[in-house]
Amino acid sequence: MIGNQNKVYLFIHIIWSVKDSEPLLTKPIRAILFSQLQKRAGEKGINVLAVNGVEDHVHVLLQLHPAQNLSQVVKSIRTDAADWLNETKLIASPFQWEETYAALSVNPSTIKQVTDFLGRQEEYHKTKTLESELEVFDRINTEV
Repeated sequence: MIGNQNKVYLFIHIIWSVKDSEPLLTKPIRAILFSQLQKRAGEKGINVLAVNGVEDHVHVLLQLHPAQNLSQVVKSIRTDAADWLNETKLIASPFQWEETYAALSVNPSTIKQVTDFLGRQEEYHKTKTLESELEVFDRINTEV
């Protein structure tokens, strides 16, 4: 028996890049940006569980509520982050994200592993590019 209420566990790992993969997100900028991103998302009812990244891309783990639309949530987070970067002028030129993003569903039993993986982004990307990371996901997707 499930009980007297719906139980919905939708966890999504989202990855997106800086326009033209430019390495604009320095470590000090990331520290402030990721805090702002999580705060602003929370104010809109978006539950960001973890956020991290490197100079050219961002990873976000979020819990999606049943009434939320993934593409609208991603657009909201990315727009807020870009607007904040442009308002604060932490980056000299106008800031933009690439139009595309990757979104992967996450098994609730692996949340800790995904959170740990996001926490190790700097170390991970010392030896692997974003493209090689996404190729792994592409291979998994074609095997299904």
